[in-house]
Amino acid sequence: MPPVLSVMAAWSWRLIVIGVVIYFSAQIIVRLSFVALPVAIALLLTALLFPLTDRLRRAGLRPIWATWTTMLSAFAIIVGLGFIIGTRANDEFPRLIDQVQKTARDVQGWLLTGPLHLKEAQLTDMVGEIAKQINEQRSEITSTLLSTAAVFIEVLASIVLLLFITFFLLKDGDRIWAWFLRGFGSKAPRVDRAGRAAWHTLSQYIHGTVIVAAIHGVIIGIVLFGMGVPLWAPLAVLIFFASFIPIVGIFFAGGLAALVTLGAKGPVFALVFIGILLVEQQLENHVLQPLIVGRAVKFHPLAIILVLAIGGILGGIAGAAIAVPVAAVVYRALPELRRHPPELPPAAPHEPPPEPEPPADQAPCAGEDMSPQRSG
Repeated sequence: MPPVLSVMAAWSWRLIVIGVVIYFSAQIIVRLSFVALPVAIALLLTALLFPLTDRLRRAGLRPIWATWTTMLSAFAIIVGLGFIIGTRANDEFPRLIDQVQKTARDVQGWLLTGPLHLKEAQLTDMVGEIAKQINEQRSEITSTLLSTAAVFIEVLASIVLLLFITFFLLKDGDRIWAWFLRGFGSKAPRVDRAGRAAWHTLSQYIHGTVIVAAIHGVIIGIVLFGMGVPLWAPLAVLIFFASFIPIVGIFFAGGLAALVTLGAKGPVFALVFIGILLVEQQLENHVLQPLIVGRAVKFHPLAIILVLAIGGILGGIAGAAIAVPVAAVVYRALPELRRHPPELPPAAPHEPPPEPEPPADQAPCAGEDMSPQRSG
């Protein structure tokens, strides 16, 4: 058999085995997504919140109280932010409806008097066709709402599980890790190095992503506020959360913000907003990501797109959100698993210590026999 064919055959069956393992592992994760996704998101939250818990411990708080303080502080921030956004949305939504209606009348007038010269009967037919399609799809919309209610219950249960996991990881993370390492026996030091490298990468990624997402939200919020767009605060928060999905999330959230700008302020403001969004996205790709997140995740954009696609297929939006950090953790942990620790240098040779001399009063006399006494 030619050597090339032998090598190719060896690689082929190994790749087949690896592919089968990956396939069945993915199937298991999909079947256990109710547990797998909360665990993955809880790890991200733990990496984000652990610095505060660690500082509280160093300040003298017991682990249980440091964990409770961290969790309640995060919960208070989320509730306060949600209350402010809900209040502003409730106040600004009627104004948005009025501006959308005004924009629709302006667009209708432009279609009638502009270069297209459409007739009013044509517009009426178009609106009637849209209403007809909505009525025909009413049953499907109703079934979708019912299925959404079931999904909402599952999401609520996942959130409860997520909070429990995050709490115990913050409180007993070091003890859980030590218990986990005991199962690897002599391989525990190597697994420990890989785990610490993975945790360092995950912490860098989540903190860098939060900073980049906050910059996104602040810039877009200022732009929308300056343009006088209603619901600018909820849209800024939406862009903040969408920024956790690299490349893709910002375009979806930015597209929604552009639609709101189009309905509220017209096409000119919408085009200006899209231009600012594109410039800000380029600033993120070439400045923010390399400086803040790039140290932890040095992936090519093509690799990020492929990872996002796989995560989205397996886990939907949540899978796409955690796909990149999971890939980064695996990428950083594998070299530590393969790396052999450096061997220690041999100990320096040394002379055995001299035997202590007996005291003067116990020194043997000359000619005294020092041999052990024989019995009998």
